[in-house]
Amino acid sequence: MVGKASFTPDEWNEIVQSVLTSGIAVSAAEPSGLFGMLKESMASARALIDAKTSQNDELIKAVVGDLETADGRTAAKAGLSALFAGAKPADVKVRAIDALKKAAALLDAKAPADSLAFRSWLKHIAQSVAEASSEGGFLGFGGVTVSENEKATLADISAALGLPAGA
Repeated sequence: MVGKASFTPDEWNEIVQSVLTSGIAVSAAEPSGLFGMLKESMASARALIDAKTSQNDELIKAVVGDLETADGRTAAKAGLSALFAGAKPADVKVRAIDALKKAAALLDAKAPADSLAFRSWLKHIAQSVAEASSEGGFLGFGGVTVSENEKATLADISAALGLPAGA
């Protein structure tokens, strides 16, 4: 069984952070204002809650369990602060995509049997965040569910995770 013990502490933090980073990449692609940001954050949180009850993958369950602890959240927050330190808004997406690519390589190396399921879950989180809030329009009317910038970012995330785009 692959879990936290299969990784060094730094590697584990990268894996845990990737869950949050997948949503951050999409949010950075097309800022949605305060209410949009709240909806996108809730979509990411909902994906964690759903994973706790519906996932059979032990690695995903271990990561979700870690994020449920104060220590796990503190470590993830510290890692994200370091990852995005000094980043301009345009840099956030690029750094997030690079971090996802690194996490995918780490998963392939250390957890090959669980890697595909985990990488697919990260992509699912990003897709959920992209669909959480309409982009454009006025006061929530009109606009599109997933903007062109978000679609491009989802394709970048898919590529970084070694997954087909749009699937």
